[in-house]
Amino acid sequence: MKLFDVYPLFDINIVKGKGCKVWDDKGQEYLDIYGGHAVISIGHCHPHYVEMMTAQLNELGFYSNSVVNKLQQQLAERLGKACGYDGYQLFLINSGAEANENALKLASFKTGRTRVLSAEKAFHGRTSLAVEVTNNPKIIAPINANGHTTYLPLNDLEAWEKELAKGDVCACIIECIQGVGGIRLVTAEFAQGLHALCKKYGAVLICDEIQCGYGRSGKFFAHQWLDIRPDIITCAKGIGNGFPMGAVLISPDFKPEYGQLGTTFGGNHLACTAALAVLDVIEQENLVENACEVGDYLLEKLKEMQKTAPHIVDVRGRGLMIGIELDVPHKEIRSRLLFDDHIFTGCASTNILRLLPPLCFSKADADTFLERLRHILSTI
Repeated sequence: MKLFDVYPLFDINIVKGKGCKVWDDKGQEYLDIYGGHAVISIGHCHPHYVEMMTAQLNELGFYSNSVVNKLQQQLAERLGKACGYDGYQLFLINSGAEANENALKLASFKTGRTRVLSAEKAFHGRTSLAVEVTNNPKIIAPINANGHTTYLPLNDLEAWEKELAKGDVCACIIECIQGVGGIRLVTAEFAQGLHALCKKYGAVLICDEIQCGYGRSGKFFAHQWLDIRPDIITCAKGIGNGFPMGAVLISPDFKPEYGQLGTTFGGNHLACTAALAVLDVIEQENLVENACEVGDYLLEKLKEMQKTAPHIVDVRGRGLMIGIELDVPHKEIRSRLLFDDHIFTGCASTNILRLLPPLCFSKADADTFLERLRHILSTI
């Protein structure tokens, strides 16, 4: 049997990690400014994380959700305090797509409606409902194209109000910083206006914080820069620092019913231990504050570079979620950063470098990247 070939792979076998560094099987060190696609929040192989996971695995790795798991309640209490949503309810699953899937189902259960508003260039996952609200026809199979979703321009409040006023909208789902869409930021004016319109027309506001949340933006959640309080918040990626996990934070306005939602592996003992270890390190090492400080530093330096270096069209983002828009395709630049300078970066579209480093990323790490990026841009 061979692997189903759906990923274009770099010919690099990563076998070890520590902090913001990874190593391949030949011993070559790399600076990781991609974080495994924003998954590594507290850094690779953090000692506290490894210790907690090892200890839990020595006790119990898994049992089903048919019995009490006190780690789940402990996580709910800790997460509520950390993010400021003590009064919300927590449903634990395995991935970001699954989090959005369940959020949309909850919205439909509550409103009895089926239509969803999503933003142009949005990415919310690859499962049935999640892919349907993702604005990428290449990944929406015919079986998923059920016509439930209307895509609208980001930050165009008038367009969203026109659709909401029809009275049949179940939910509005937004990323407050679009990741795959190219690090496009929601404005406070739009977010606050959409929040008010959802209340007016009885629609549920869902904030997808899977990539932009969990401290990455310099606040716990990216929507907290915008002074709104959504009905549902979805999380994944950084919540488990590499252990598969997703979560839905649900307003107290939603009343749970037995059997309405369910999961086999969600909220298992190892997943909860991973999430608790992540919260420990985020709090003890002030990683949200570090993301804000180092992110501001990196953004400022990149904007200065834009004035003198060729090929940079725009720099945008918040915290350690940054996009560098270029006037040339990113392919050569990413390749040279990786194979010549041993730096992992991400991308969006054909011409945007996407930076998603672990939240322990330092100013020294930023300077290393800036120096090497400037050199590459000057030689293209």
